[in-house]
Amino acid sequence: MEKEGAGTENLGQAEAGRMRGWLLLAALLAGNVALALGPWLVRLADTGPVSAAFWRLLLALPFLVIFARVAGQRLSGMPRATMVAVAIGATAFALDLASWHTGIGMTRLANATLFGNSGSIVLLFWGFLAARTLPRGPEWLAIGCALGGAGILLGRSLEISDATFAGDLFCLAAGLLYAVYLLNLQGARGQKTGTGFGGWSLLVWVSVFACPTLLALALVLGEPVWPTDWTPIVILFVSSQLVGQGLLVYSLGHFPPLVIGLALLTQPAIAALVGYTMFGEVLTALDVFGMLLLGSALAAARGLQSKAPAAAGAARGTER
Repeated sequence: MEKEGAGTENLGQAEAGRMRGWLLLAALLAGNVALALGPWLVRLADTGPVSAAFWRLLLALPFLVIFARVAGQRLSGMPRATMVAVAIGATAFALDLASWHTGIGMTRLANATLFGNSGSIVLLFWGFLAARTLPRGPEWLAIGCALGGAGILLGRSLEISDATFAGDLFCLAAGLLYAVYLLNLQGARGQKTGTGFGGWSLLVWVSVFACPTLLALALVLGEPVWPTDWTPIVILFVSSQLVGQGLLVYSLGHFPPLVIGLALLTQPAIAALVGYTMFGEVLTALDVFGMLLLGSALAAARGLQSKAPAAAGAARGTER
């Protein structure tokens, strides 16, 4: 009887484990779906693109403060060196969002999503440079796919219009700036921040520094800042900053980098579908081939992060 009871208990635990695994996978995919809708909402906003970036961060700031408090993390007394690293990273993040949001209005949504998430590949390159090593077989393949896919997509955008090509470049610049942000944030986490500081408190300070930068940039560019229709802005902040990021924070630590990279591919697929249905953005077979190459490189870069040297691992657990 005792053996039967133990067996039943083990079966129940196994079933609960399977259910938890499916919930985590659903959270991972749902988080990527929520983030994939961000570019569409940026286009729908009647503010300027940089202003939309300002609002998505500002509206999320009170919730970040609450999350930090609930997690028992301090918000004051951060060492000066850490604060400087966070400020530099936040400036890069603000410029990243400004560049990406600008590119979203100029190029196809699928391109914007792929190029905007290219920070993983940038970090892979940086890891080799920092460690002064050369890539090996699978790493060369990922680099080749990234360069080939980017070349195809950039060439196709240039065929469409100069503005579309410029939009791709803005999104590529965003990917580079996002890598700079991650590296600085990783450096801040690696410093002796003092007792009680953590990821949420760092993100609070990132938003504190990034919001004024975005607002100043929007005003310099002469963008409309105050929305007449708050619906796209509110949905953007909820879906991208709360739901999308929240689900990913909940699920990312439970999956290997390769699975995270493969889940990331849902974003360009959904963006392409939205671009086609809402804006008539038709993709040719060559477009799809280029996206598959670049998407494969993004997934491979995530999978190689556990093996790549130095700072390449900084992107793990962080999503747009």
